[in-house]
Amino acid sequence: MDWLKASATEQGRAIMAGLVSPVDLAEGYLDAIARAPLSPRIFARTTPERARAEAIAAHDRAKAGLRRSLLDGVALAWKDNIDSAGVATEAGSMLLEGRVPAQDAAVLATATLQGAVCLGKTHMTELAFSGLGLNPTVATVPNAYDASLVAGGSSGGSAVAVAMGLSAAAIGSDTGGSIRLPAAWNGIVGFKPSPGAVDMTGTLPLCRRFDVVGPLARTVEDCAEVFAMIQGIPAPDLREAEPRGLRLMVLDGLPFEGAREEPVAAFEEAVERLAAAGVSITRAAPSCVTDAAALSPTLFAPEAYGLWRDQIEAAPEVMYLPILERFRGGREVSAADYVAGWERLIHLRRDWAATVAPYDAVILPTAPILPPEIARLEEDAIFFAAENLLALRNTRIGNSMGLPSISLPTARPACGLMLMGAAGGDLALLRVAQAVEAALRD
Repeated sequence: MDWLKASATEQGRAIMAGLVSPVDLAEGYLDAIARAPLSPRIFARTTPERARAEAIAAHDRAKAGLRRSLLDGVALAWKDNIDSAGVATEAGSMLLEGRVPAQDAAVLATATLQGAVCLGKTHMTELAFSGLGLNPTVATVPNAYDASLVAGGSSGGSAVAVAMGLSAAAIGSDTGGSIRLPAAWNGIVGFKPSPGAVDMTGTLPLCRRFDVVGPLARTVEDCAEVFAMIQGIPAPDLREAEPRGLRLMVLDGLPFEGAREEPVAAFEEAVERLAAAGVSITRAAPSCVTDAAALSPTLFAPEAYGLWRDQIEAAPEVMYLPILERFRGGREVSAADYVAGWERLIHLRRDWAATVAPYDAVILPTAPILPPEIARLEEDAIFFAAENLLALRNTRIGNSMGLPSISLPTARPACGLMLMGAAGGDLALLRVAQAVEAALRD
């Protein structure tokens, strides 16, 4: 068996059974990264010395029967906005060129204590402020299906590392869709936890009230195990999760406005499979979703610009112009409008919670479009701006409402089905997603 193509949990169980060594897995991935022609556009830098040392330690623990978690000895890739001690963490931006943190981010330190093997840092959108994944100033990650297309962002490198078999799983961050969008466009699973579920210390921020770190992997079970690993807690029990009897609400209205044919068709086919598996499907279009979406320009860009203004204005010429303009859009919003916008969003979140309370999860297409061509995005700034907003529209609903959310692959390439759970209901959502995944695979 090619263990490098196995899921993270399959690798963990194989290590436990003595079928494969963490050392062989780490060396296999490091060799695959070195040989892959596109890896310079996926990995910002690898950490071979760290990976080998951690793999040897995991091997020794396995031999002694002292494994720390199911994923002890499994190799992960990390987004380049997550601090790694003694290794550059530059968040895809020339503004941070040469930045080397003194210690690991909390999530990396916690995962390391649980036995994770760190392969290196993955490329990302500049300062995480775009969903398309285009980054001409550092590196544009290629789509796993077609290298002429964008991979999605901002966690594109982490998604493609998993999709192309260069890591067992990976860690990304999500502010408006940056885990789920690249997961959908590259045919894997991406889980965005609830805000506050994961310690963000040492992760470079974009909008602190929306930012959250989470896993990208091959299966829901993998995501659940990695989620537990970065928290340092036992993984949730997903056994016996079944689709029959689930109550799901299709979020009609906004998620389908201007949507392209292929993602909509993939979603409706998935809904039909779920209904055939015994899932109860209801459709609704609560007005609070559209109202919350209208607040996005007031809430996201002002905080992002406030956090990065000094660095940006010290050297704006090194930034990719469309990203620079997105940040600068935040300076036009008044403090009063920002505060009022948050007050309004808090009320809309209450309306949302009351509306969806009868359901186990809400489902919608992860993205209303397919990944665009890199060349056209680079040549046409108007096209870039329009596609970026549309690409993130559906995923940002989960961020605005403060929800855990997960994207699953459908039968069509680069088309995802997204589930949103109740705020704080991360473990419950993972069980629902496990059941939905089984129904879609049958």
